Amino acid sequence: MNLKLEKPIVFFDLETTGVQVAKDRIVEIAILKVFPNGNKESKCWLVNPTIPIPAETTAIHGISDEKVANEPTFKELAPEISELIHNCDLAGYNSNKFDIPLLAEEFLRVGIDFDMTNRKAIDIQNIFHKMEQRTLVAAYKFYCDKDLTNAHSAQADTTATYEVLLSQLDKYKELENDVDFLAEFSQRGGKFADMAGFVRYNDKDEEVLSFGKYRGVTLREIWKDNPGYFSWINQADFPLYTKNVMRNFADKMKLEKKFNS
Repeated sequence: MNLKLEKPIVFFDLETTGVQVAKDRIVEIAILKVFPNGNKESKCWLVNPTIPIPAETTAIHGISDEKVANEPTFKELAPEISELIHNCDLAGYNSNKFDIPLLAEEFLRVGIDFDMTNRKAIDIQNIFHKMEQRTLVAAYKFYCDKDLTNAHSAQADTTATYEVLLSQLDKYKELENDVDFLAEFSQRGGKFADMAGFVRYNDKDEEVLSFGKYRGVTLREIWKDNPGYFSWINQADFPLYTKNVMRNFADKMKLEKKFNS
């Protein structure tokens, strides 16, 4: 089976220094780009994160400070990666919650714009959890009848993720071979404006906060009640993508006030 695509889709996986989107860095990135005609292009890079890799993290993916000491930084690789994923939809395993927000953070940190507005995101883990409630290793065995012997290698995980999605499409008749459908189906907890989950959309397609004292309150209501809260978020320890969402909304409110006054 081939994916039905209107534009290329990039399956990718990150190995990182940790799991905090706003603080941690990429140490390995693997990309499998699938074109509408079925052709594929793959790339894999080790990345010098410029910060120490904790020993407990090295124990998981096997990438140490010494292994990446002479590798390029993300800033050096960013133009090539940005070009490779330009105008592509994105897919991964737990990618909506982790890989996409962290990738966005890395791009924004080095001054390269990253926007999901015109991209679809398919999270294969969310499809899997809705259907079977398992891990990637189990998913690979369950759907593809193969052992993922090199788990936590970005390249092996990326290829396995792509194969799992193809097998899911074969197995479940209710799944449509359509990127729009798969992106919507693989969302959990609603649709998020910032991918990291701090700002989501309600059933009226309005941006609302998903945390703190304004949990469930629309950004428009927060702006009317306490516009200083937007400044606080931009000063606090939130991902850059989240800050951009809040900053763009604030700019929109200022423009509305200007033209309505």
